[in-house]
Amino acid sequence: MQHPLAAAFEGYEPIEQPLADLRPSAVMLLLVGEVGREDVVFQVRTQTVRFHKGEISLPGGRKDDTDESYLHTALRETEEEVGVPREAVDVLGALDDVVTVGSRHLIRPYAGVLRAGVEPTITAAREVSELIHVPLAHLQDERSRVWKVVENNGSPQATPAFEYEGHVIWGATARIVGQFLALTSGVPGATP
Repeated sequence: MQHPLAAAFEGYEPIEQPLADLRPSAVMLLLVGEVGREDVVFQVRTQTVRFHKGEISLPGGRKDDTDESYLHTALRETEEEVGVPREAVDVLGALDDVVTVGSRHLIRPYAGVLRAGVEPTITAAREVSELIHVPLAHLQDERSRVWKVVENNGSPQATPAFEYEGHVIWGATARIVGQFLALTSGVPGATP
């Protein structure tokens, strides 16, 4: 059975950015749980990773030379980081490319639904310190949206973010979530 949110991706053409001097990478916005009661799986990055220490991200990472596509990268990294076999993910589609400000990554985001019977767990403890399941309904609620002030080239800058139980999801991850919410809003069968 196809997930109701798949309808939002039918005919959608994501905006792809030129790679130029950026680091190619891909992530998976992974939905888990019953239709209409889904959670999005986020991970807290460890303090030992090279980029984005301690930040909240989606499973994913850098594209390897052996990856046949960005989708392959997203599925491979999701399997490596949270132990989800690629065949257990029903891919809904791709979202618009996102470029990170500081680390200069070009991120190709995908959205997918985890099949029943598979539970994400930390399988890359060197990279991931914690998994956070955030209800999709919470992210859809305007009250979850906040502003986070970050320093950019020595100047404070306010950036949109999402808050959940003391966790702040911001930066590229918040931009990806925001686009997913915009694309899927109003889809019949989606969480109100």
